[in-house]
Amino acid sequence: MNNRMELNFLACPQNESFARVAVAAFAVQLSPTLPEMADIKTAVSEAVTNAIIHGYRGWTPEKGGMVYLKAEYDQRHVLTVSIRDEGCGILDVKQAMQPFYSTGEGSERSGMGFCVMQTFMDAVEVDSAPGRGTTVTMRKYILGEIGLRQERILDEIG
Repeated sequence: MNNRMELNFLACPQNESFARVAVAAFAVQLSPTLPEMADIKTAVSEAVTNAIIHGYRGWTPEKGGMVYLKAEYDQRHVLTVSIRDEGCGILDVKQAMQPFYSTGEGSERSGMGFCVMQTFMDAVEVDSAPGRGTTVTMRKYILGEIGLRQERILDEIG
């Protein structure tokens, strides 16, 4: 069975945890393992934080700005999560995806957001251009507890 959900929320830092929990609640339908769930939550946190901090630099309630989140899964247990902002966009996506590259002001930004997403998800795609915002699409195959048991059996007999 396929399933899909969408959320739109104000691009304020407090909503990062809301997005993480919402995607986790949606993904639980696939019976992920605890490590798989932790991976999903970490990647969503990074993508939403990037949208808020980098997409909408200097955000204030008066300026507004929205984050658009979509999640879906299919019968193959592939979870796809897309996070989109309508912020400033990325001039050079390839450069932005390099470790330690950051457009953030100050030392609290490590420049590892995209690396974290790539580490915890099976695929990460970034579509962006200056002035039109950024969409990050991440995919993860959910093996789940049943799949882990099947893998262990195959390892034992194989």
